[in-house]
Amino acid sequence: MKLMEAIARIDELKHNTYTREDKLRWLSNLDGMVKHQVIDTHAGAETVSFSGYDENTPSDTVLLVPAPYDELYLWWLSAQIDFYNGEFARYNNSIALFNTGYAVYKELYHRNNTPLGSTTGFY
Repeated sequence: MKLMEAIARIDELKHNTYTREDKLRWLSNLDGMVKHQVIDTHAGAETVSFSGYDENTPSDTVLLVPAPYDELYLWWLSAQIDFYNGEFARYNNSIALFNTGYAVYKELYHRNNTPLGSTTGFY
């Protein structure tokens, strides 16, 4: 999913008054978390660069989590909107969806990439 695709989709799905900059910051926070918690803990992390998103980031920038797991971007944005609107019952539902999707993505990434500090072979 591309940066502006995520923003356009959440704006279609969930009425909100938050700015593009707010959503860029939220997406930047999420991909920063993905880079630090998931990618950087595995071999090959140096091939993935991430320095955050802001108003100067090209709108066709591809987000770090690939399809079909990229729905978690919409769940994350939905949770942020609900939280800042003070709609905590909705927030709890949105963040639960996000947490489940994020856990599935992390497990898949871990299965398909060598964790740092791990050894392979028989002793």
